[in-house]
Amino acid sequence: MATASVTATSTSSAANAAFKKQLNKVYGFYTGGFIAFVIILAVLEQMGLNRDWIGFIFLLATIALYAGIGIMSRTTDAAEYYVAGRRVPAVYNGMATGADWMSAASFIGMAGTLYLSGYSGLAFIMGWTGGYCLVALFLAPYLRKFGQFTIPDFLGERYGGNLPRFIGIVAAILCSFTYVVAQIYGVGIITTRLTGVAFEVGIFLGLGGILVCSFLGGMRAVTWTQVAQYIILIIAYLIPVVWLSVKQTGVPVPQAVYGYQLQKVTGLEEKLIKDPKELEVRKVFADQARALGEKVKDPKTALAADRSAAEKKLADLKANNASANQITAAEKELAAVPKDEASAVKAWTAAKTAAEARDKPLGGMPRHGTIFAGDPNGDAAAKTAYDTSRRNFLALIFCLMVGTAALPHILMRYYTTPSVKEARNSVTWSLFFIFLLYFTAPALAVLVKYEMFNAVVGASFDKLPFWITAWNQVDPSLLSVVDVNKDGLLQFGEIRIGGDVVVLATPAIGGLPYVVSGLVAAGGLAAALSTADGLLLTIANALSHDLYYKMIDPNAPTARRVTLSKVLLLVVALAAAGVASQKPADILFLVSAAFSFAAAAFFPALVLGIFWKRATGVAASLGMIAGLGITFYYMATTQPWMRSVFGVTSPVELWWGIQPISAGVFGVPLGFAVIVLVSLVTPAPRKEIQELVEHVRYPELRGAAMRTSTV
Repeated sequence: MATASVTATSTSSAANAAFKKQLNKVYGFYTGGFIAFVIILAVLEQMGLNRDWIGFIFLLATIALYAGIGIMSRTTDAAEYYVAGRRVPAVYNGMATGADWMSAASFIGMAGTLYLSGYSGLAFIMGWTGGYCLVALFLAPYLRKFGQFTIPDFLGERYGGNLPRFIGIVAAILCSFTYVVAQIYGVGIITTRLTGVAFEVGIFLGLGGILVCSFLGGMRAVTWTQVAQYIILIIAYLIPVVWLSVKQTGVPVPQAVYGYQLQKVTGLEEKLIKDPKELEVRKVFADQARALGEKVKDPKTALAADRSAAEKKLADLKANNASANQITAAEKELAAVPKDEASAVKAWTAAKTAAEARDKPLGGMPRHGTIFAGDPNGDAAAKTAYDTSRRNFLALIFCLMVGTAALPHILMRYYTTPSVKEARNSVTWSLFFIFLLYFTAPALAVLVKYEMFNAVVGASFDKLPFWITAWNQVDPSLLSVVDVNKDGLLQFGEIRIGGDVVVLATPAIGGLPYVVSGLVAAGGLAAALSTADGLLLTIANALSHDLYYKMIDPNAPTARRVTLSKVLLLVVALAAAGVASQKPADILFLVSAAFSFAAAAFFPALVLGIFWKRATGVAASLGMIAGLGITFYYMATTQPWMRSVFGVTSPVELWWGIQPISAGVFGVPLGFAVIVLVSLVTPAPRKEIQELVEHVRYPELRGAAMRTSTV
């Protein structure tokens, strides 16, 4: 028996080694081919290839590549479809996890947030990176030992009932759906920038790339596609930031010059704050805010005056035979006049708030090196602002760390490795591949800000860079410039740029050929598609495997379960695309909301389920409901978009000043408290479940027990 076991293990190891060697060869050729493809496009651009064609080629080539991998990896085998046959080597699982993890928020939004908010944006890097330490220490290896397919599956087996499983299904769908809407929103932005098609059309073009991978081959197709996507996205992210580093300092290591350039940015910020032209711009916005405030005081009279002025302007233009463009612009102005007093007050109040925000130094942006808002040594208001800012910084780090450790689509990845040891190694590789991007993002933000201060601010409006016009056409809310002080020159306070633009515009800001812009957009698309694949698969599997197979029809054949999963995946993808097309909120908020939901719903139940054998099913169910419930309630009553969705009109009341993005900070401790307290007053779990928990944590105890029994 022992000889047979050793032989089987040896055969398995040899097969895994051969499989890994083959993967090395395939992805080595793939990387070289991709680099050659980019070089060829760069040569064709120099020969006169149109920019629109470059965008279409990048879009079609990358989606065709992912589709090809999906088709080659198609399967109806349950183990292959749900966990890729449990034979993914650690290094490749780490790469796939990196791609699965580095969503549109990481690739597009994170550096943009650092650009806009400076130091406080580092909370995202610290939280997300720290979360993988929690995964490695507390969850990944132990979940792999339990051996289920999904997180709801683990909850059902560990807590012995369908109620924990069902609550896990609901929570997995909620956080994954929120997350996938953000990814599809990012796909729409990138596809629109690449091809020029309408945002809504761009969403459904990208959706085809998502579906063709996960629909045909499940986790098997998604895994090998995500490895390919990681290679694209990391190359795309590093090239422009390395170029900016060389251009500004002569050093091709942006991470090494980050602090040096930050000092320069701080000096330029001081100069801009005192610049007379910037002060002129601030005064214009201050005047606008005052005028809007007067309108709000008497909306009836102000609305009638606005409508009358717009009608007169249009009539005068027509009477004077003005150009078609002037008449069209006047017609748009008239159409933009609010229809009634209520909508007028709402629009003017929002505009007043925006004008007040821009009547501040640096257009309302904090200084990049300022740690927290306010001043700990200032007056009462400054001290309160400082304490609130610091509290929110720490709360966000906490939510992102714990949420990272509890996201179902990430934890699913560690079910695909051949062994527990490989699961641990896989986490290490995941951290390395994520580190490559996260360590670069702060440098990118500083280098782009330095470039904006030096090369864009002060430019003539007649000679603005092409990328400003291009992004303004994609969506004026993402980037707009207006000469508010009418001097013909662009001041920093006249620029309004969204965080989702910064990374995608970096090649153009740095003066690189358009092919690099196409490459970065393709990288962002890879990041969004890779995460969307994993999220959609999580939702479909929760419904087909955990709900249908485990709870409704345990005798369902494998082929029916896999087919059902594919159908549900299609339905969920279309629903998410429909929601994303409405542009519900910015990418970073949607992603962060998903982290708070995952943290509050899963983290207490997973950790106590692994480390405390006394935790009971009833307690886990109530803990998940309580944690998720309080988190959802806080967001619904404090976040503007969610308040509008649920019709909340009461004044916003923040608890201890915590922003809704960090709502999970209330749900996680409540979940732990409920599970512990209820477990202590309810009957202990069955003996076999307690023994299973002991075995998962201390496998040597079981081995010792077996040896004692044999003796």
